[in-house]
This record gives sequence, C-alpha cells and structure tokens, in this order.
Amino acid sequence: MKTAKKEEMRKEYRREDLGVGVRGKYYHEYKKGTNLVLLSPDVAAAFPDDNSVNDALRSLMKVAKQTLGPTRRSTRTAKKQAAG
Repeated sequence: MKTAKKEEMRKEYRREDLGVGVRGKYYHEYKKGTNLVLLSPDVAAAFPDDNSVNDALRSLMKVAKQTLGPTRRSTRTAKKQAAG
C-alpha cells in the first residue's frame, strides 16, 4: 500500500486503514479525568474564576446540610393537643 505524505489528505479513507477499534479503550482514564461543567453565560459572569465558583458551591452545601437536618415527626397525639 502506498503511504500518503503528511501534508496530503486522501479523497477517501477505508476502515482497514484506520486500524482496529477497541471498545472502551479510554473509559477508565475518562472516569479519572476532570468533571467539566458548562455554566450559563449569566452565571459565569457572576464568578471571576473557578475558585470563586467552588467557594460558593461549598457554602451552599454547608447551608443545605444545616437546613436538611432531622425534623420532628408529627404524631397523632400532638395533633389532638393542638386541636383541644
């Protein structure tokens, strides 16, 4: 098979020329990689850098943990006492 020069593009490529594909070859590397999130432009404008986004999210998580603490469960006797 004749090899093409680096600067040249072929008019057509055959599957055999591309080599054997391996399913999930980079899966584990991908899972270890970064977790990128695309922010909406209005949200991105509110934060100058990634540290400020992380600080804001950590503060929100802290508030959420405090807010979502255990609550008192209502009982039937408590309802009777409130009505009576």
